[in-house]
Amino acid sequence: MNNRCVSCILGLGFCLLTVGATYAQNKYLVFFKDKSNSPYSISNPSKYLSNRAIARRKRQKIVITERELPPNPSYLQAIKNLGAKVWYKTRWLNGALIETDAATLNQILALPFVKGIQGNGDIRNARLANDNLSNNKKDKFGTTVVEDYGFSLNQVKMLCADSMHLAGYRGEGMWIGVLDSGFLKASQHSSLKDLFTENRVVGTFDFVQNDPNVYDDHNHGTNVLSCMAGNTSDTLIGTAYKASYLLLRTEDDASETKIEEANWLFGAEYADSVGVDVINSSLGYSQFDNPAQNYTYANMNGDFALSTQAADFAAAAGILVVISAGNAGNSAWQYITAPSDGDSVLCVAAVNPVGIRMSFSSIGPSADNRIKPDLAAQGSSVVVANANGGFSLSSGTSFASPLLAGMAAGFWQANPSLTNVQVMNLLRQSASQANNPDFLLGFGIPNFKRAQALVKSLACSNQSCIPVTITIVK
Repeated sequence: MNNRCVSCILGLGFCLLTVGATYAQNKYLVFFKDKSNSPYSISNPSKYLSNRAIARRKRQKIVITERELPPNPSYLQAIKNLGAKVWYKTRWLNGALIETDAATLNQILALPFVKGIQGNGDIRNARLANDNLSNNKKDKFGTTVVEDYGFSLNQVKMLCADSMHLAGYRGEGMWIGVLDSGFLKASQHSSLKDLFTENRVVGTFDFVQNDPNVYDDHNHGTNVLSCMAGNTSDTLIGTAYKASYLLLRTEDDASETKIEEANWLFGAEYADSVGVDVINSSLGYSQFDNPAQNYTYANMNGDFALSTQAADFAAAAGILVVISAGNAGNSAWQYITAPSDGDSVLCVAAVNPVGIRMSFSSIGPSADNRIKPDLAAQGSSVVVANANGGFSLSSGTSFASPLLAGMAAGFWQANPSLTNVQVMNLLRQSASQANNPDFLLGFGIPNFKRAQALVKSLACSNQSCIPVTITIVK
């Protein structure tokens, strides 16, 4: 499928704008009071959701509600009529990212249908007077390149994903959305060649630059993608190397502001609308360039952060959402970050090649005392493809998350009648410390074969058992 085809067909609420004087005015995330008199309806979801997105909901018996309706176009037009530029819109939070000056913003806030804005000003900085911006750009992703080259068997075998592949589940037919900071030269890397020659990139979009090109910005997404989609014999085999991928740039590596959380929201909604089954995101938010925007640990309660709300809404739409726990274990913060605190997402910690927790891996619990992280995977000496065309051994929860997301996609492929919630619960039950979860590794390291065996014991509900196909590899 052409990379721009999906967005053109669905009209997903963002349009290509000329990127130029982008920072001449401020940006605000504006929320509306209602969805009254909307031309959209829950009885005709094909106007704003793809057939795959609708089918995902039907398969999991998820009812389409008013939350799925796009914002009222007349509200957006009224904002445009005042001279503001509308960048993206959000169905789930009923609003839009706009660009305008302070005077026009006051006019917009006076409109009878406008509820308010995110934060207390420009979503990129929201400065208080005389605030000095800090600089969190150095080592933003906490990734440590250890050495060049390596073999990926251990990182796959730890999850029993090698047995999953032998059973014929390599991600075929599954769609995985990857929200990251860019996929520099991913389309040129030999390990990802099959992904492009077989047309398994179902779409791309850069929410930072507002264009479809995600291959020219940052290498972190390339590293992450290769953990799932890489396919180079004797060097790197990903956990879901036959899946299809939606590649979305939501993160600006040059800054850390809440507009990146807004981009995460827009990206998750786009992924939902296109019809992905799984979202992986190796991004996390707690501290920002401007300390006035910082979250506190108390905010990590599964409900507060903008990206956490978005992640839970994606899960409510039937998507399996997999998020890295973060690399703050050795810092003063030390805890998980948003959106991994969501109560409906899998938060993934990092272990070394023999299954021992890496000290940098962020810890739980969530602020409301839920088990977090949920699961763990290898996050040390992980073989990844790099933007130079070669391979590296890298460390971080950034890589534990996609390894697990790919395995989860293959497990769901093997058992397509499961819901996303059932997939999460079965993976937890299959994990290495399922009987004694803690706030360091959660339920531990999941295992495909054990999860497959557990499928047989699924309790019947509502007098009807869920039909599943079980393949156990010895």
